[in-house]
This record gives sequence, structure tokens and C-alpha cells, in this order.
Amino acid sequence: MSPRSPSVNEELRRRSRERILQATVELVDTHGYEATTLADIAERAGSARGLISYYFPGKRQLLQAAVHRLMHLTLEEALEREPRTDDGRERMARAIDAILGLAAERPTLMRTHMAGILQAEGFVQCEEQQRLAFLLRDTVTRYGSEDVDTDYPLLRALLMGAVVAVLLPGAQMPLTRLRSELFHRYGLDWEAGAPPGGGPPDGAPVVGPSAGRHDPTAGAHGSGQSSKSK
Repeated sequence: MSPRSPSVNEELRRRSRERILQATVELVDTHGYEATTLADIAERAGSARGLISYYFPGKRQLLQAAVHRLMHLTLEEALEREPRTDDGRERMARAIDAILGLAAERPTLMRTHMAGILQAEGFVQCEEQQRLAFLLRDTVTRYGSEDVDTDYPLLRALLMGAVVAVLLPGAQMPLTRLRSELFHRYGLDWEAGAPPGGGPPDGAPVVGPSAGRHDPTAGAHGSGQSSKSK
């Protein structure tokens, strides 16, 4: 039998890595971080234990990569779902709903992920994180930003803060309230994206579908238009 080509080997490695990442998401989401071992992950993925160490320097880095992959895939699906659209405000709404939805649907996993980011090793720059960053930067660009290098980190920070607020033990904020505030900040109609049932919470600001784009920094500096945005 002839040896496998480099392209075939590369595809096999890619699939093996993705099985490991998917197994990590499933096990940590079900059993928690501490109760999930690398041996458990290898068994679920059908991979050798040593292969995990080959791809990832440690369990915490593996979890971050796995969650970033989940976030990337979830965001990509939301942005490209039917009816497909190039409207920047609709895509921003879909992006916000996708990330907040993960916090609501997978609280154990996302709480563990956020706790890991706040530990000493911090934010891990990895292939999966770069894919997620590309989609969020593209969302900010299509929304109309003329200073993506400023507006992308701001969006990322706002989404991370909202996820923490949804998940903070003993002091959780309602997802609908956080969504309403983010939508108001970005000048988005409540009915855009994937709105939860029941409408906006009482007293929440509501933006009509014909409203112009708001300055993303309006929450900190007032409600006027950005000098860089039209």
C-alpha cells in the first residue's frame, strides 16, 4: 500500500484535532472542568492521550481552544443563516444574540471558560480564537466602523462583560436586559437578530427599525453620532 500523501495526513490531523476539541466541550459542559481529565477527553475523541499533549500545552489551553471553536462555529452559523444578509446592523444583532445565547445555553462551559481567562495564564491566542476574532472584526466592519482597531476590542469587551453578568453566581443579570442595553448602544431594533419571546424588559430603551446607526461608544460619551461614523 502506498504511503498517504501530505494532504491526506494533514486532513487526518485536522479531523483528529477537531474531535478532541468537540469532546472537550461535551465533557466539560456535562461534568465540569475539574471532573474532566485528559484521559476522558482522549477516550471520547477516540484519540491517543499523547496526541492531546502534542496539540495543546495543557488542559486550560485545550479548553480555551475548544470554547473559542464553539463560539466561532456558533457565530458563523448565526451570521450566515437564512435569510442571508449583508446588512451590517442585522449582522451585529445576530452576533450579539449568538454570544449571549451561548451563555444562556451552556452556562457551565462558559462560566469555566471565563474563569480560565481571568487566571494567571490569561487569554490564549490560538487558531480558533483568530477565527472568532476575524468574524467579530468583519461584523464591526460591515456595521460601518471606520476605526475597526478600536471598535472591535470594544465589542469584544462588551460581549465578555455581558457573558460574565449573565453567569455571575448570586448576582446574575437578566439576559433580556443585557441584550436591550447592547442593542441600544449599537442602535439596533429589538426585533433584529434572534429576539427572545416576551419583548423587551419594562423600562428598557427601544430602538425603532428606521433608527440611524448609533455611535458604539455612546453609552460612555452620550448618544451623539461618532465623529468617525456616519
